[in-house]
Amino acid sequence: MATVVAGLHAGMTLLTGMTLLNGMTLGPSSVLAVSDIAHAPFWVQFTQIVGSVLGVFLIIGIGAFCRSQKWLSREADFSLAKITANVLMPALFLDRILNDETLDALSTAWVPPLFGFGFTTGGLLLAWLIARAAGPWVGLKTDAQQRAFAICAGIANYGYIPLPLSQIFYPSAEVELILHNVGVDLALWSVGIAIISGGTRSAAGAAGGEQNAPMRSSFPRLGLFGKILPALTSAPLIAVVIALSIRSLNWDAMIPPSLMKSIHLLAGASIPMGLLLSGAIIIDFLRAAQWTGATPVILLSIGFRQLLMPVIMLGVASVWATQTDMKHVLILQAAMSSAVFPIVLTRLYHGDTATALRVVLSTSLAGLVLIPIWISLGAWWLGV
Repeated sequence: MATVVAGLHAGMTLLTGMTLLNGMTLGPSSVLAVSDIAHAPFWVQFTQIVGSVLGVFLIIGIGAFCRSQKWLSREADFSLAKITANVLMPALFLDRILNDETLDALSTAWVPPLFGFGFTTGGLLLAWLIARAAGPWVGLKTDAQQRAFAICAGIANYGYIPLPLSQIFYPSAEVELILHNVGVDLALWSVGIAIISGGTRSAAGAAGGEQNAPMRSSFPRLGLFGKILPALTSAPLIAVVIALSIRSLNWDAMIPPSLMKSIHLLAGASIPMGLLLSGAIIIDFLRAAQWTGATPVILLSIGFRQLLMPVIMLGVASVWATQTDMKHVLILQAAMSSAVFPIVLTRLYHGDTATALRVVLSTSLAGLVLIPIWISLGAWWLGV
């Protein structure tokens, strides 16, 4: 189940004027080439980025519309999410890594995951500390509310929004983004789970009346390893390991073209499916959200996720990120709103779902404005 739902948070192409997943382009006269964007005036870059972000959110909106019309039912969510997480996303990772002509130095493949793990771990811990310190003054009074804030504000969306933006503006950085996401997953399933699972009770305990039973791992005898096992055994991570192994052994030329074509076709369906599912799930969350008295939490969420963290990430990137592609990855991640999947984890661990909804939905809505601004500012600040 963890692997299935994890695919829901893990980017999409736009309807017009953008590069599609199969490499085709619609409306070439209205979109600048990637090399031209880097040297275009700031206002031109900003206009292009705004159009890209709106296009991605439009696909999410279509998913929400499909849910409202009952074309995409809740009963279908599990099956489609399972296909997305276990078939389509691994196909995307295989396709990109095996066909990436810039991935020559496999010895440095550990750098993007290290950045992903470091920033995500730091964000989770810093969000938790801020929730503890400022919680009583902004409405995060209980331990459950503070933990929900920490896991939702501490992790940025690292899949279905940054991936298509990378494909549009920074295609050479897409593989680095995929490798970066491996580190994010490991941080989420270790540090993130440790934060949200503290002080909660298990679903089994709730059903059986054990009001004070602690949340137990699905692998209780394995300790911390049991908590990160879902990430280590997820199909996307396995696909990354397989693809890197094939590249390091120079076996990629031995793969039959028919197989690569099949993988490529499946890869093209991954992000559209993920965005449609995200839209359907978000509309469900919007209906369940309680906004009365939520203003302080909303302001703290946006201030942390979309003001403080971008400054920290871009500052670190200006010092420690030396490769252009890695800078592009960190620009995208610094600009992102909160990931959606932590809402699911909050529910799974019987946390404060109302707080989780407020954090994720408020930063997602603010992202319509702030994502283009931060991508533009990040590109200017890092000079890429």
